[in-house]
Amino acid sequence: MKRLIDWLHRAEDVLLILLLLAMIVLAGVDIIARTVFGGGIVWISPLLRVMVLWLGLLGALMATRTREHIAIDLINRLGGDTLKRLSGVVTSVFAAIVCGLIAWHAQEFVKGSFEYGDIAFSQVPAWPLQLVIPLAFGLMALRFAIQSLGIALHGSTDPEASA
Repeated sequence: MKRLIDWLHRAEDVLLILLLLAMIVLAGVDIIARTVFGGGIVWISPLLRVMVLWLGLLGALMATRTREHIAIDLINRLGGDTLKRLSGVVTSVFAAIVCGLIAWHAQEFVKGSFEYGDIAFSQVPAWPLQLVIPLAFGLMALRFAIQSLGIALHGSTDPEASA
């Protein structure tokens, strides 16, 4: 199981790197096209907007893996071990519930986009590009739930111990 999780983490990292690299290249090509030819390539700008969404959500997913997401950490700095543990469980469970709710509503949004035949740009349907929203939030909910179990059972806030 540890090997599978490590492989998934590496795949996540590679996907983020490739996505960022592709964004840099596409933005550079668009800038050169605007400068040299007086106009950019029509589909690059909307594709870059979609890629920003993917990069942001996959980055947030990575932050939940390493527990480097935004957090208010006052209780962990001032409280004792029991309070830290309780706080970790409560906040992780709350985050899992919120992410789960967002994932549920996001999949409803994507389903509606599919049913109505929304177009993102050119002739590209919007729903495949929007799939990252429910997938990322669903995986974040799962990670937060696993982390809350790790904290409750082992008292550890270390992401590797609860992974």
